[in-house]
Amino acid sequence: MEPQTSPQSDRDLTSIAEARALARRARQAWLELAEFSQERIDAIVDAMAAAATPQAEAFARLAVEETGYGVVEDKIEKNLFSSQKVYNFIRPMKTVGVVARYEDRRVIEIAEPFGVVAAIVPSTNPTSTALYKILISLKARCAIVLSPHPAAVKCITRVAEVMDEAARGAGAPPGAINWMSTVTLEGTQELMKQREVAVILATGGMGLVRAAYSAGKPAYGVGPGNAPAFIERTANVKKAVHDVITGKTFDNGVLCSSENSVVVDEPIAEETRREFQAQGAYFMNKAEMDAVARLLVTAQRLPNPALVGKSAVYIAEKCGVSVPADTRVLMAPLDGVGRDFPLSIEKLCPLLSYYVVKDWREGCERCKQILRYGGMGHTMSIHSQNDQVILEFGLHKPAFRIVVNSPATHGSVGLSTGLDPAMTLGCGGFGGNITSDNISPRHLLNIKRVAYEVTPVVSRWDRMGTAYPGPKTPGLPNAPARPPAPTGISAESLSRRIDEFLGSRGFKPESTGSRSGAVQVSSRSTSGADQVPSGRGSPPDQKPLEFVCEEDVRLAIQAGRKLVVSERAIVTPAARDLGEQHRVFAVDPWRG
Repeated sequence: MEPQTSPQSDRDLTSIAEARALARRARQAWLELAEFSQERIDAIVDAMAAAATPQAEAFARLAVEETGYGVVEDKIEKNLFSSQKVYNFIRPMKTVGVVARYEDRRVIEIAEPFGVVAAIVPSTNPTSTALYKILISLKARCAIVLSPHPAAVKCITRVAEVMDEAARGAGAPPGAINWMSTVTLEGTQELMKQREVAVILATGGMGLVRAAYSAGKPAYGVGPGNAPAFIERTANVKKAVHDVITGKTFDNGVLCSSENSVVVDEPIAEETRREFQAQGAYFMNKAEMDAVARLLVTAQRLPNPALVGKSAVYIAEKCGVSVPADTRVLMAPLDGVGRDFPLSIEKLCPLLSYYVVKDWREGCERCKQILRYGGMGHTMSIHSQNDQVILEFGLHKPAFRIVVNSPATHGSVGLSTGLDPAMTLGCGGFGGNITSDNISPRHLLNIKRVAYEVTPVVSRWDRMGTAYPGPKTPGLPNAPARPPAPTGISAESLSRRIDEFLGSRGFKPESTGSRSGAVQVSSRSTSGADQVPSGRGSPPDQKPLEFVCEEDVRLAIQAGRKLVVSERAIVTPAARDLGEQHRVFAVDPWRG
């Protein structure tokens, strides 16, 4: 009887097969994209942005309908942020050919695309993240394969279809933009491990980020935020409260950089509390906080997906808490951070934990505690008019985006600040990420550097010769002439030292003949090699080689043939190691 397969295992197999096929397809497209000029790439990016902008509302409605997360109006703003602000930021970037010249250092920088991008897209910000990742990938001449969150496949697919149609209409090769339609965890993991994939752009939970970093590929992974907001005694309290509520309620708090806690300086605590209440905040009591925590926080200390991206009124109603109909955000006054305080986690909804501290130093420590509980390296905000305190927070907080007097949500992505506009925010070493930057096309480029000599090198061998003045290079400063070479060591002593050095590396001086210092392959350098039988010499179709590199050996291994080398042949160390491992050498004795 044949074994039965479950529907889920069938989906997994389909997803894995799709991941492999799309990675191969993207690789072929990338080979074409890599040869495009800057003008052709910019035309493709222009066309994609122009096609996406009129669809911002349609994409937003699809996202809310499919996922149940967030607010249509705010998702429209995020979509426009990607198709307009991100686009305007990346449009002038040079990503093809020579991108910089440094005449003083005589260095030329040349951009090379990373390769195929595997882009993991979350359900919380599905359409805006898909738009952003497609734009920065194509700008860097990288083909892309999207792996949508299973709860957001339809809306992400629609974005990909619109972008792909526009890109191909502007000259992009088929396969430049790809997306998985059958998405499972196994399929996504297979995509990230495919050898055709060069780099991973992962946005999601810590499990996904860890999987990306363990896939054996370069990866930009971004996890949770749990951002605190500190309101210091010199702050404009009315504006500070407005900013915090604006950031927390934007798209119902689903951005990972949105405020999750408020830390208030004691001298302004009462004023701040009154201002929060005036602007629509509801402060819960102990029983109400316990009721909300039981439903909102899972046993794994993660937010309950059923309440993610929902309004404060909706959450309160589901948890049995009675609040005014105009409540914008729920407030949870807490005494600490950690497992004993469930509402101190990243909540992804309009609920803020609330702390009062005696001064900015204690506030500094409280913010550190909050960041350590799920937001290391990500984002925080400070509201203050004291530049020294602001600087102290910048110097000592384990966050790589410290937003000043602005909503953390908007400031971190570059919507209300001068930071690079991005929907993927690196958390650096604090958060286990490879970068602390806002990710842009620059992170999908490798840079070649052509470097001319600027400091002449004088070696001990120069003592035997004449100084070399060096050529002049048009367009770059010429290197200064080297100083006259000093004299000293005799030719006989130099020859002896060369023989000793080569002997220590497995070569020995030629025993006969007129050329002093000639070397031949020693028995050590071809250990494990076969000898061509005496009298027979080399096979008639292969002349003994005088030089062998690693590529020669690889080709011989692939063809299943021996390499006949003369005893005088020079074999590179890498070639010798590989050849000995596979026993591909046959030594043809030198007969003078």
